[in-house]
Amino acid sequence: MPKLVVTTSPLSGRTFEVIAEKMSVGRVEDNQVVLPDSSISSHHCELTAIGDDIFVKDLNSTNGTFINAEQIKEGTVKPGQTLRLGVVELRIDTGKKQMDQARPVGVKIGEGSPAGPVLDKNKAFTKKSNNANKIFIAVAVLLGLAIVAFLVIAFSGVSKPAE
Repeated sequence: MPKLVVTTSPLSGRTFEVIAEKMSVGRVEDNQVVLPDSSISSHHCELTAIGDDIFVKDLNSTNGTFINAEQIKEGTVKPGQTLRLGVVELRIDTGKKQMDQARPVGVKIGEGSPAGPVLDKNKAFTKKSNNANKIFIAVAVLLGLAIVAFLVIAFSGVSKPAE
């Protein structure tokens, strides 16, 4: 069975054996492979060993799954290729002599430069923004102001009844 070896600090040197059945990879403890790094999603991807290769399926991760710098939704990592999850890089160790790097086989995410996206490893990863919450708050504030204005106008025209 192939093994994945982490090649980036501070997790470098950690090794995970990939078994034939599906294995989940992510930042939280309920995964079979736990990589406690902020660039890794809670449930980042699934791995399945196929001989010396590893089939990878991205689980809609925030920072993406890459084979040799090409972002994929699913694909096969072969010996000699690099698997990157967020900023964490891994290589396959089969115990055999590694072959020359081959092109990744999989579904490309987008048309970009051949080298793939450039990540600033020093930049902190942030959650995806949710503009719907901002719009909801703005509408609620405007609605509240309209109600207050209506009440002020309604009660300012009321005078005391004559005695």
